[in-house]
Amino acid sequence: MSALTNTTLPITEATITVRVIKSFEYRTEKSLVLHKLDLQKTTVGELKNIAKQAIQSGPGWKAYRNVDLDTLKLYTKAHGAKTSNLIINLDHDDWVLDDENKTLAEVGLENETELSLFNREAYEKYKLNPEVS
Repeated sequence: MSALTNTTLPITEATITVRVIKSFEYRTEKSLVLHKLDLQKTTVGELKNIAKQAIQSGPGWKAYRNVDLDTLKLYTKAHGAKTSNLIINLDHDDWVLDDENKTLAEVGLENETELSLFNREAYEKYKLNPEVS
C-alpha cells in the first residue's frame, strides 16, 4: 500500500492550502497554496501574515485586498471528511485557530491541510443565517 499524501513530505516542508474567503453569502473564495512551510516553526500568526502578504502583493488578488482577514479555521485535513458547506466548515468552532503564538504543528496541521482565512465578524453573521445568494 502506498503512503498517504499527508505523510509523504516531512512537516518541515509541508504544503498548506489557504481558502481565502471574500464573501460567505456569494461563496467567493480563492485558494492560496503555500509550499515548503515548516509546521514546527511557523506560528498561526506568522501564517496569517504570510497569507496576507501574498494577497497584497500577488497578481489576481486585488478583489481580496479590502477584506479584513483576521481569522484562520481548519477546513479539512488530507484524507479527512469534508463539510457539505462549500465555503466553510460551519461546525467545529473549536477548529478556529485563536492562539497566534502556537505553531502549526501544535494546532494539529499536517501536509495538505486546508484552512479558511476570513473576517470573523462576517463569519459570525453568516452562521446565524447560512443562506447563499
